[in-house]
Amino acid sequence: MQTTPAGAGTTEDVVDLLRAQHGRIRDLFDEVTRSEGKQRERSFRELVKLLAIHETAEEEIVHPMARRLPGGDGIVDDRLAEEREAKELLSELDGMDIDDPRFMKSLDRLRVDVLTHARAEERYEFDRLKVEFSPAQLRGFAAAVRAAEAGAPTHPHAGAESAKKNLLAGPMLAVVDRVRDLIRDARDRPRDKPRDKPHDKH
Repeated sequence: MQTTPAGAGTTEDVVDLLRAQHGRIRDLFDEVTRSEGKQRERSFRELVKLLAIHETAEEEIVHPMARRLPGGDGIVDDRLAEEREAKELLSELDGMDIDDPRFMKSLDRLRVDVLTHARAEERYEFDRLKVEFSPAQLRGFAAAVRAAEAGAPTHPHAGAESAKKNLLAGPMLAVVDRVRDLIRDARDRPRDKPRDKPHDKH
């Protein structure tokens, strides 16, 4: 099932896409909580995959940019610590039966961790993307994230905060290389003039 919204594509930028993914993540937590049996299993698998895609995009695009900001190393280190904790909890959940009484309790903890993390990203990182990159670059990033949707792992591995290491945990080496190249091309080769670019260095 595709998650690409109607009309997404050439005009979609990565900030809007990542914010929309945060909304979908919230919805999926609700779906897992409300459902039972096979439907709960399907919703949980979709949640795990979307979290993997989303964190992969942030590790390749958002965090490297944020490190260039004043105090950026501290901001990114905090986000990576949050991601590591969430991945550890997600790995714990992934090893449980969905009918295990501990499952919902652990899911509630994961929900709090992930949504708190999402609010911090939106506050400290996302808005700066529109300042640091041109519209063409932001659209290129969105295209790269969409490419990642086809190849991100369904089991994000705790301790692998590098997007490449995370994806390599699955049988998707060719996809990793393609997605990484798309992201770096979008980041390093702007295709139109930035409206208000604060740095001129390549």
